[in-house]
Amino acid sequence: MLELNNIKKAYKRVKGVVHHTPFSYAPILSEMSGYDVYLKKENLQRTGAFKLRGAFNKIATLVESGKRGGVVAASAGNHAQGVAFSAKHFGIEATIVMPESTPLTKVQGVKEFGAKVILYGSNYDEAYAYAVTFGEEHNYTFVHPFTDDEVMAGQGTIALEIFEEIDNLDAIVVPVGGGGLISGISVAAKALKPECKIIGVSSAGAPAMKNSYDAKNAIDTTSVRTIADGIAVRDTSPITLEYILKNVDAFESVCEDEIASAILFLLEKQKVLVEGAGSVGVAALLHGKIDLPKGSKIGIVLSGGNIDVTMLSLIIEKGLMKSARKMKLRVLLVDKAGSLQDFTTILTDIDANIVQIGYDRTSTDLEFGDAHVSVALETKGVEHQELIRSKLKEGGFTFTEEH
Repeated sequence: MLELNNIKKAYKRVKGVVHHTPFSYAPILSEMSGYDVYLKKENLQRTGAFKLRGAFNKIATLVESGKRGGVVAASAGNHAQGVAFSAKHFGIEATIVMPESTPLTKVQGVKEFGAKVILYGSNYDEAYAYAVTFGEEHNYTFVHPFTDDEVMAGQGTIALEIFEEIDNLDAIVVPVGGGGLISGISVAAKALKPECKIIGVSSAGAPAMKNSYDAKNAIDTTSVRTIADGIAVRDTSPITLEYILKNVDAFESVCEDEIASAILFLLEKQKVLVEGAGSVGVAALLHGKIDLPKGSKIGIVLSGGNIDVTMLSLIIEKGLMKSARKMKLRVLLVDKAGSLQDFTTILTDIDANIVQIGYDRTSTDLEFGDAHVSVALETKGVEHQELIRSKLKEGGFTFTEEH
């Protein structure tokens, strides 16, 4: 069983290698929520996520016991980099099995740490099964991303760092996928300060652990779909569930729009870049899912920052649309000289800046003599967009909006 002593030993192993990441006061979040909010920025960890802690502690214990025969792991993300980094540090071989659909940037990121990469299977579960078999055949030790006491102990070192800086926290909010992070943090926190509430947050698109917590029994799901890929775990681990049922005081979930809005909020307001999994605690806070007395002192773990730039671009685009800072229109014009100028003059008069425009007069769905203009506008909020709509209607323009 995982205990505080295991986590303290882990802290001695990882100290000096793993970054003691900032635990910073968040004034804007605090003012908005009525709590004193602090952010534990594991997105600034050496490999960009907390997973390095558990992987390093696990491999360090193997080396201490004389096992230097190599390690294998299955992961498409942060755990892979943590294992690869740690194996390189100790000079042992590492093989990472990744699904065939893994983006090239993630594959290269693991290879840069000196690990061998095998692409196998169409999803994580197939890669996992192959990695276990590979380990048995080559006498490599399999490093599980969460169902392992030494891995959980490494993750629990986050709590020790938090309480080193602020020892009177009322609650810690933790992202939950497989449950290794919250298991380690909750064991340490409940030993150091039993009255500190532990609140788990998962993605509604990966509901296995939330469903299991509510039912007090391990429940698996058939599939997961979420932009928070770091916590997109399909099946529930009975081992981590046991720690969660014992130590976690509340468990919430957030939807995709809430996750995306939290990523954008942290980027804009806190100048912090996080991945989907790293944002779920802030998402829960922003959307009123944290129920504590006002004035409570809360720590939120930002578990990682390894977000795909394509996904980030999409989140920013959708965020601008949702917050009425961008507007996309498809406008019907008469295809004659001056029509486009009449249209753009209206936009100029109401200070709507064009950021993208396209003119189409050849589509088969157009009547003869008509044209479509597709335009993206920078706008200044809901009232500005209403003004744009009314002025275009006054000018006799027919249009549709993209949402």
